[in-house]
Amino acid sequence: MKLMEMADKPLNPLAIHRLLREQGVHLGLVSVYRTLELFFSLGLISQVFQPDGLVGYLPVSFGHHHFIVCQNCHKAVEFLGSEDMEELIQRIHSETHYQVRDHLLQFYGICPECQALLENGDIN
Repeated sequence: MKLMEMADKPLNPLAIHRLLREQGVHLGLVSVYRTLELFFSLGLISQVFQPDGLVGYLPVSFGHHHFIVCQNCHKAVEFLGSEDMEELIQRIHSETHYQVRDHLLQFYGICPECQALLENGDIN
């Protein structure tokens, strides 16, 4: 959990496994996956779907979570914005007759730091 709290971007299971080994913690990769699954089921971490197709994890703050993820550096920033979701959820229910229990809202873009690098020609 501390690794994720200290990270500046979502960490996938392989990255967590590698960082733990670098710190001298020898935990099997299966144990990392199981621990992440447990933390996720308990609501302690959120899944963030990264532009490269990998799933990263971040610790959660209180409430529901929406993210915007940089397509270049994969940094994820949490944002609020559930005020208009209730109307959308009602419309989905009336059109599909599904009872909405949860949702995932995630955007992709370029963070300010990477925008500056792009403008300077430091990255493509």
